[in-house]
Amino acid sequence: MEAALAAAARHADLGAIVHLDAARGRAAARDPAPGAFAGVPTLVKDLGGPFAGFPMRAGSRLLADDPGTADSDLAVRFRAAGLCVFGTTTAPEFGLSLASEPAVGPICRNPLAPDLTAGGSSGGSAAAVAAGIVAIAHATDAGGSIRVPAACCGLVGLKPGRGSIPAGPGYGNYLGGIASELAVCRSVRDTAAIFAACRGDTRGPFPPVAYAPEGPLRIGLLTETADAPRLAVVEEAARALEPHGHRIVPIDSAALLAAARESARLFAAIVAVNLATLPLDFAQAEPMTRAARDLGAAMTGAGVWRITTDMALVSRDLWRVFEGVDLIVTPMLATAPPPVGSFPTQGTDIQAHFARMTAFAPLAALANISGFPALTLPFGTDKGLPLPVQLIAPMGGEERLLAAAALLEREDRWQHPFAIAGLAA
Repeated sequence: MEAALAAAARHADLGAIVHLDAARGRAAARDPAPGAFAGVPTLVKDLGGPFAGFPMRAGSRLLADDPGTADSDLAVRFRAAGLCVFGTTTAPEFGLSLASEPAVGPICRNPLAPDLTAGGSSGGSAAAVAAGIVAIAHATDAGGSIRVPAACCGLVGLKPGRGSIPAGPGYGNYLGGIASELAVCRSVRDTAAIFAACRGDTRGPFPPVAYAPEGPLRIGLLTETADAPRLAVVEEAARALEPHGHRIVPIDSAALLAAARESARLFAAIVAVNLATLPLDFAQAEPMTRAARDLGAAMTGAGVWRITTDMALVSRDLWRVFEGVDLIVTPMLATAPPPVGSFPTQGTDIQAHFARMTAFAPLAALANISGFPALTLPFGTDKGLPLPVQLIAPMGGEERLLAAAALLEREDRWQHPFAIAGLAA
C-alpha cells in the first residue's frame, strides 16, 4: 500500500486519480480479507459502485462530494477478495465519452504516451494500472468503457455478459441492462481471478449460463473496421489459436457489422434516455451532457419501447452468427489512441460526438446491446503502442474467452513498460 501511494504521487501528472484517501487505504491494508487478492491495493472508478467511504461523483459537479455509507454487492465482493481501496479514478461526466477528461478535472493521460488519451470511460483506472500504481482497478462498461481504455493502455479488459456480475442490491436494470462492472488488469490470470471472485448469485433477472471451454473451437474473424496494423493483428491472433486445435471458419461479417451499427445507434439512445430520468439540475452540466439529456427527454414512450425491441433483435442476430462459430476475433479499436482532446464535450452536437466514438471503437457497443461477454487484450505493438484484439463469446461464455485469451497471452507479444508498485521490475 505504501508503494502504491508513493506511485500515485509520482504519477500525479497522469490525472488518473480524482480522490485519494491514504488513511483509509492503510487501514484496509492492515487487515485485508483473506481472498485471492489479500492485501492488494486497488482503486475504484468514479462511476458505478458505490464503495462505502468513497465519493462517486460520476465526473460531474452535479453530484455531492460526500463519501457513500454503503457498499454495492460488487463492492462487497471486491473487499471479500482482499482488495484494499484507497481512492477513485477519473471518469468523464456520466461516462459520456471514450476519453476521461471531465470539465471538473483532472485530465487523464495515457502512461504509454501522455499526449494521447487513456480511453474512457474507465480511463483513470486503465491509466493507474498501466502506470503500475495498482495491478488491478475497478471499471465499468456500457459501450466499451472497460475494453476501450484497456486497449489504449495495453491491458486486459473483460466486459462480463449480462447477469453474470451483481448489479445490486437494488437491481434497477440500469441503462437497460447494457452496463457491466468488473476491472481492468495487467494479466488474464488476474482477470480470471477477479471474475471468479465476483460472478454469480446476481439476484437479477438474467441468470448466467456458463459455457466452459470444450473441445476445439470454431474461430470466426472480422478483418474490417480498422487500420492496417489493427487488422493484421486480428488475423495473427486467430492463427495463433490454430496450433491448439482450434480452427478458423468463415463468418457472416455483413450480419455482424449490421448488428454493430445498430448497437451504436441504440447505445446513444439508451444513454440519452437514462440521463433524462436522473433527478438532477443539469444547468451546471457539461454542454454535451445537457445535449444528451435533452435528446432523451424528447423521446416518446413508444420510442423507448422500440429501443427495447431492437435490443432483443440485435441479440438474436448475434446468436445467429454464433450458430457457425464458437468465438469471434475482431479489432478492438479502429486506430491508435488519439490525442488528448479528441472527444471534446464542450459542444452540443451529440450525434457527431457519438459518431466520433463509434468510428474509434466501431464494435464496442455490440457486446453491451446484445448482452454477450467480450474481452480485449494486447497482441503486439505498433510504434510503441499496444495492438489490441477483441474476443466475443456467446452468452455465458466468459470462461471460453478467458481460456482463449490465456493462450494468446502466452505468445508474449506485449510487455508492460511500468513495473507494479511494490514489486520487482
